Amino acid sequence: MSQVIPEGWSAIKIEDIADVKGGKRLPKGESFSDEITAHSYLRVTDFYNETIDMSDLKYLKVDTHQQIANYIISKEDLYISIAGTIGLVGSIPPCLDGANLTENAAKICNISGINNTYLKRFLNSHTAKDQFKDKTTSSGQPKLALFRIRDCDLLLPPLAEQKVIADKLDELLAQVESTKARLDAIPAILKSFRQSLLAAAVSGKLTEEWHGDKNKNWQHKTIGDLAEVATGTTPKRGEPRFWENPSIAWLTSAVTGNDYCVTADQFVTTTAVEECRLKLFKPGTLLLAMYGEGKTRGQVTELKIKATCNQACAAITVNNDMVLTSFVKIRLQENYEETRKVAAGGNQPNLNLKKVREILVELPSIKEQTEIVRRVEELFAFADKVEAQVNAAQARVNNLTQSILAKAFRGELTADWRATNPELISGDNSAEALLERIKAEREALALAAKKKPRAKKAKV
Repeated sequence: MSQVIPEGWSAIKIEDIADVKGGKRLPKGESFSDEITAHSYLRVTDFYNETIDMSDLKYLKVDTHQQIANYIISKEDLYISIAGTIGLVGSIPPCLDGANLTENAAKICNISGINNTYLKRFLNSHTAKDQFKDKTTSSGQPKLALFRIRDCDLLLPPLAEQKVIADKLDELLAQVESTKARLDAIPAILKSFRQSLLAAAVSGKLTEEWHGDKNKNWQHKTIGDLAEVATGTTPKRGEPRFWENPSIAWLTSAVTGNDYCVTADQFVTTTAVEECRLKLFKPGTLLLAMYGEGKTRGQVTELKIKATCNQACAAITVNNDMVLTSFVKIRLQENYEETRKVAAGGNQPNLNLKKVREILVELPSIKEQTEIVRRVEELFAFADKVEAQVNAAQARVNNLTQSILAKAFRGELTADWRATNPELISGDNSAEALLERIKAEREALALAAKKKPRAKKAKV
């Protein structure tokens, strides 16, 4: 270990204070129980936030458990993932004491002379994780061998100082998690704010005071009344004259996930445009996804380039004598969830040009449209600024945990404590003396295990 060791601490290996043993896969031909039993089976997917996520636990039948009964983990042990996802470390809730453990994890058990919380925190620090990474082998799926875990370096403070460090970390990291939870909630709040703002914009509520005593006097229109709606197609793949040496941007519904479409990933030739009768759409055209994977359907973007598109997009060319393109975009953004519901109805799970043309638009005067767009853009810019600040804060908070752990294992969190409690870190209370006691205890346990008679196999 290259870092400076705090005075009174000792540098050791994991094998000096604990054993490392593997889990076990299900016996061949066996499967999980369809019912909850007394024998839970812990998988790497259950490892979460230094403990166990019990929302999707699997259970073993009694006879299955008996076949692998030696491969259990106790509430006194720590788990560590050793295949696929490497280095997840955590503790076992008391209610899962004695659970079976997957072969993709190991248990750190028979822990002597070290505070379990201190050990768990250390193994979740970059100091330990970097060692796990360096010791991981990969011939397909990454794996961390048990003997390599035993060989990992560890810092051992006096026992009393371990407890102080563990308590301080519990307190500080709880504050970090609380802060992180509050920050993580803000994006959903901003999303709701934006959606409420769009709804207020297209209903007239956003400009109620702007009306004064005047009547609202909005007109009932549809997209079809206000714009030309068209689509494109996909030129035949494998036809060189359509795809080789292309020069014209060809867009799919995937681009609607962007706020503004300024580039294209695919291009077609002028021959493709002519023979496939593709329309070219000018900048300012709105592209609405009529179908697509995930949440793509219903999304809208504004073209900033001249392009054509495939059949998954509705190209909306707005009549600017009647309505602002930016106002129509606001309406389509506000209508996103409703558009998805319409698309999912009946026997046709996607949008089509007819459904797009039928989208309703409450239309104010051009003057009021201009005011609505101005206010929406101003408030969206404010929300974007807040979101950027939140993202920056989240990045800082995410780094804060490792920063605190690093300070703890450099001895910085307990420097003042050591200065005022010299008797608790010297003599028989020193880490050196503690290590001698751990060594003697582990040797005695190993000797006792050798003398213990083996259980006789039952006669069949």
